[in-house]
Parts: sequence; C-alpha cells; structure tokens
Amino acid sequence: MTCSRTRKAAPRLALVLTAASVMVAANLYGAVTAHADESPSAPPGTEASPSAPVKVDPNDPDLKLPEGATLASPKVLDIKSVVEDQSGDERREDTNTDVTFALQAEVLFPKDSAKLSGAAKSRIATIADEIKNQKATKVRVFGFTDNLGSSAHGDVLSRQRANAVQDVLDQQLNDPNITFEVRGYGEQYPIADNSTEAGRKKNRRVEVTFPRTES
Repeated sequence: MTCSRTRKAAPRLALVLTAASVMVAANLYGAVTAHADESPSAPPGTEASPSAPVKVDPNDPDLKLPEGATLASPKVLDIKSVVEDQSGDERREDTNTDVTFALQAEVLFPKDSAKLSGAAKSRIATIADEIKNQKATKVRVFGFTDNLGSSAHGDVLSRQRANAVQDVLDQQLNDPNITFEVRGYGEQYPIADNSTEAGRKKNRRVEVTFPRTES
C-alpha cells in the first residue's frame, strides 16, 4: 500500500521598499541667523519631519501577501548626512528638509562668557552665506551648555550666547524677510556624555537650523 502526500505551496511575501533621497553635505562651512520668537520650538532632530508616502497598489499581481495580512503605511525615510571638521569644533547635518550647523562654544566665546571672540564672526559669516544660498526665510538659533554649574545659570548663558550669534547673523544677512527664533536650552538635549570633558565640550554649543530649499 502506497501513501501519497500533497505539499501545500507556502505563500510568498514580497517586500516593497520606498525610495529615499540621499543627500550629501556639500560644504562644511555654512551660515546661521536668529531673532527672538516667543512660540515654543524643539531643538532640531527632536521633532518628526513631514514625509510624502509612496502609493502602493494592494491589488498589484506582483505583490503577494499571506492571507489576512495588510501593508503597513509607506513612508519616505529621512536620510541624515553629518560632516564634522577634523578638530570637531564645527559640524554640519543635512536631512531631507533641514540644514543644521553646530559650533562648539570654545570657538565662539571665552569660558563662561557670551562675548563673541574675534574669530567667531568669520565662522558665522560662512553660515550666513549658506542661508543665502538656501534662500531660507526662517532661521532658528539655539544655545546649549554642559551640566556643570546650576541649571538656571546654564539656561541664561545658553540664551545669551544664542542671542550673540543671532545679532551677527542679523547684521550680515540684513534681510527683513527672514524671521528668527532664538532659544537657550541650557543642559537639555546633550549630544554627548556629560561625565567626560570631551563629552561636555561637544554639549557646549550653538546650533543654527534652517529649511533646505535648494534642489
């Protein structure tokens, strides 16, 4: 007596990936600006950026799903490119929507001061040039400190430093169509470990962010 078995074909699952544009930072040195604005805002990278989903036809014969399965909502991935100079004093981040320049406080200010150094204005000028290139009409300037000293002191110092950078950008851009937002976040939103001096140095910074409008 012979027995025959029939093997059911396993359902096939095709994986559909949406395309994402990869952006490469062109020039490490760019520009930043700022003016006071009272509407609340989160530092760059902490808010979700808008995306344009790619439509997928669930009835496409080339798309096979297990019985009862459904497609997840498609989305465009936000690709980030980060370029940092050799000294680590300056960093540029490019995403699909924004450009951010981060300058360490030591290259802009003396210790525990909000008075710009002589070399600071030339660095800020390169950021202003990039703002012009991108034809940005809104610029955010945010200041940050490490966790040394009191939190209240860090909040005040970071705001004073952001104001100082904004003043120079404002003078260099001289454009009434640009609106600015300036905030001091103190020790909030660290980007490195505050338990080491190397980490604290990275956290003492001023960031300038503006929309990417250049194709």
